Amino acid sequence: MKPDLLLIGTVTDVMMTRFTDEFTVHPLPAADELQGFLDTTGPSVVAVATNGHNGMPAEIMAGLPDLKIISSYGVGYDAIDADAAAARGIVVTHTPNVLNDEVANTAIMLWLAVSRNLVPNDAYVRAGRWLTEGNTPLSRSVQDRTVGILGLGRIGQAIADRLAMFNSTVVYHSRSKKDVPYRYYGDLTEMAAASDVLICITPGGASTQGIVNKQVIEALGPEGILINVSRGSVVDEPEMVKALQDGRLCGAGLDVFDKEPQVPQELFALDNVVLQPHIGSATVETRKAMGDLTCDNLSQFLKDGKTLTPVPECSQL
Repeated sequence: MKPDLLLIGTVTDVMMTRFTDEFTVHPLPAADELQGFLDTTGPSVVAVATNGHNGMPAEIMAGLPDLKIISSYGVGYDAIDADAAAARGIVVTHTPNVLNDEVANTAIMLWLAVSRNLVPNDAYVRAGRWLTEGNTPLSRSVQDRTVGILGLGRIGQAIADRLAMFNSTVVYHSRSKKDVPYRYYGDLTEMAAASDVLICITPGGASTQGIVNKQVIEALGPEGILINVSRGSVVDEPEMVKALQDGRLCGAGLDVFDKEPQVPQELFALDNVVLQPHIGSATVETRKAMGDLTCDNLSQFLKDGKTLTPVPECSQL
């Protein structure tokens, strides 16, 4: 008999074919049927396939006593309690590296779009106003800026690599100093004060909740631009909205939000903001690679109990 896999969220047809080749797949039941599923089928489930958004609810993990692996589609895994999983001997995997380039490209795209007024200028032309009202106001150059990166991991480094073409001065803040040719700031507020642009690419979770707070936003200032391609929880969203409305922050490019897909409606009226529906890695090529790696981790585990890309908390399992 095939081992049992619980599927949380949706997957592509290719992924589902691979899952069903190796597992008996059980889509997550509706809330009113969940306890019955856990009581009857939960004891036989050895694998979970999920994603960075849906994660692994604690009550479901607790109801799967023989769970061995959680394979997550996405690089961020803050919606999974990896420490709790590791304590039970459950390995958690994710899909790093395959999405580095596209998320980095999205960060640069948002910065360019905000700085050069791409969205309002597009709307200006479409409304016929160029013909009747002439040119739009001047935008801001992206050349020779100081760019602060919050979280210099794999994606942060990919962003830094791209910044070279703009002759940027790159500085960074992370949990520890790294062996890189960029200035390290141990204090995020000090880095924001020294930066023209702040790009957030740090993991989510309790340790970074609201780390871009009022003080950081005030330090970035009325000439500063905030780009967030990490998690919405990283930014104090109400403070950011107020600063954008009041002119205490020049602009923002946002791919993520605190309660997505809900977005603060106050942002809709602002021309100095570019909004995206969490599409940082959303290209056909990257999503295929992410899906392949999600499946590969499960296949490898069935083969020899090993995985290709365990999260750090589970790397010794």
